[in-house]
Amino acid sequence: MKEYRPAKKRIAVSVGESVRILRELQELSQSQLARLTGIPQATISAIENDRVRLGVERAKVIARALKCHPGVLVFPGWQLPHKEAA
Repeated sequence: MKEYRPAKKRIAVSVGESVRILRELQELSQSQLARLTGIPQATISAIENDRVRLGVERAKVIARALKCHPGVLVFPGWQLPHKEAA
């Protein structure tokens, strides 16, 4: 197989969904993430359901707890520009 095409992105992921996905991948409950971050569980729920904006400071705190870069949470659909082969 000489050439291949990368898979196309099928769905858009919101900021709240990115928080939920990363939390669930680490097998944490909302309550556990709340304890790790000091952010109330109700606020975690509201963020995950896109009722409350994540914000930079909360993104930093949650990212630290989820062991990821805050940009992963804040810009879930961002991709590096594709470079053409020479």
